[in-house]
Amino acid sequence: MMMTSCPCPNQAAAGRKRCDIVKRTKTRQFKQTNKNLLPLQAKKIAYLGIGIDKNNVFADRLVQDFQATVIFWNNKDTEAKKDSIIKALSGYDAIVLGLHNFSRRPAGNYGLSESTIDLLAKLQKLPVINFVFGNPYAIKYLCTATNLVACYEDDNTTQLAAADLLQGKISAKGKLPVTVCDNFQFGDGIVYNNFFPKVLPEDIGLSTEGLNKIEGIAINAIAKGAMPGCVVLVAKDGKIAYNKAFGYTNFDRKEPISIDMVYDLASVTKVSATTVSIMKLLEEGKIDLQKTLGDYLPWVRGSDKASLKLKDILLHQAGLNPFIPFYREVIDTATGIPKPEYFSKQKDATHQFRVAEDIYVRNDWQDSLYQRILKSKLTPAGHYVYSDNDFIFLGKIVEAVSGLPLNDYARVNFYEPLQMTTTGFKPRERMALGNIVPTEDEKHFRQQLLRGDVHDEGAAMFGGVAGHAGLFSNAYDLAKLYQMLLNGGTLNGIRLLKKSTIDQFTAYNSDISRRGLGFDKPEKDNATRKEPYPSASVSAETFGHTGFTGTCVWVDPKDKLIYIFLSNRVTPTRNNNKISTMNVRPTIQEAVYQSIQR
Repeated sequence: MMMTSCPCPNQAAAGRKRCDIVKRTKTRQFKQTNKNLLPLQAKKIAYLGIGIDKNNVFADRLVQDFQATVIFWNNKDTEAKKDSIIKALSGYDAIVLGLHNFSRRPAGNYGLSESTIDLLAKLQKLPVINFVFGNPYAIKYLCTATNLVACYEDDNTTQLAAADLLQGKISAKGKLPVTVCDNFQFGDGIVYNNFFPKVLPEDIGLSTEGLNKIEGIAINAIAKGAMPGCVVLVAKDGKIAYNKAFGYTNFDRKEPISIDMVYDLASVTKVSATTVSIMKLLEEGKIDLQKTLGDYLPWVRGSDKASLKLKDILLHQAGLNPFIPFYREVIDTATGIPKPEYFSKQKDATHQFRVAEDIYVRNDWQDSLYQRILKSKLTPAGHYVYSDNDFIFLGKIVEAVSGLPLNDYARVNFYEPLQMTTTGFKPRERMALGNIVPTEDEKHFRQQLLRGDVHDEGAAMFGGVAGHAGLFSNAYDLAKLYQMLLNGGTLNGIRLLKKSTIDQFTAYNSDISRRGLGFDKPEKDNATRKEPYPSASVSAETFGHTGFTGTCVWVDPKDKLIYIFLSNRVTPTRNNNKISTMNVRPTIQEAVYQSIQR
């Protein structure tokens, strides 16, 4: 299997889109046929548009670039038409098949008729290259394909990128982010991995013996019930020295953890999605940290929150309430069951936002959530009060200024350029459930084991996307983002931020706390503290963040070091603080520093 990912040809207008290519080259016959398919070199070419009844951008480009014959098929077409299409296409040197406008939901075969599914299967015997524009799980109907391109959107930008790919103007790089069948599994594809070569620890000044101590710390913590499992990644000088998984997804010990599995990052979202987005918008001159919430969010004007400065919000010293239990007023307090007047078991026109399995909240309830924040009492300004509400506001500013939802803005500006295929919000839409590590078996609100739905109740009430929580990732992909920051804004020849912006945000920015702008930092008196934070040996240049679910990422520019720890310590219950009382994260971090060969 091989896979690639193609950038959008118009990045300035729309960021980047990705097409992932999976090729299967198991037979000599296919290898010979494939020569004319990518880049497309055949003389007689047909385009079969499934799910459309007139030319779209992709079809227009095929006509323009290759003088292709265009044929349409929809899910209501007859068996007779299917037979005639197969017969007609048999006379072409190459067939480009585009699967469009299918449902993102699996019910009813993603909206594909039985005739459509049969047509897809029979066409694979011909010289065909398949483009799937939408939910990659629909690839399950193309599991006998020998040429497959997974494009996760069906908009004009993605279709233009797909056409450029056919012409050979761009190459695609990436890995399939889901498992859809035996032939196409998570991680399959054409991979050009220049991001993070893995090396022996000694090659980059670390001790194998020292890093081996991590395993003992992790296994001991798992044995004592601090968490069911974890992943630890250590990178230095732009190379991975350590990336290992320990334990299981739950204490039932049924599913072993692998390094490819994704975790709910909790508050690591604040820096890995919201803060980097704010940094990008600042560079583009679209926001000013000295301006206020009221300057960017019209619905805040008239409240006592309107005058709060963005810089103070990034520093958690604007006086916002630290936490509002949004869910409590929409549940039966005696049973913890969500009230039916606010929720539906099915997604429908008035309940579009998924909270958990079979729980969708009313569309209009988001306005109520904002009102709860606006009416909450401010604490005195100028004091450090860590608050989720700070980053809920910042996430909304990203959306208001950019015109994109926060999840899309972070994706097109950071995750796609860095090929962070597992990183993003709402992971159930992008990957197999078995690749997502569960969190809490929640008893007080959603009444279920949460898996692929955000653990934070507030972020869940916002539909899984919020500035303070909701991001999921594996350790390897997350490391790419932080290596980019460590490098001063570039990775693998791609510049995403300026070094000056990174230096500004990751430095100490407050006289009353240890905080950077968005980023957490070591305590200023770390050298003399009884309990150093995040660990004893970090330099003052270090920046990062921790997450409630049992996660952290720390970057130390002095030693060019990245340390990532991912766990689900809230599984099966959040009432488990052993990861803190046992100092698991700082103890492992200190072991990393002690492994440095000075």
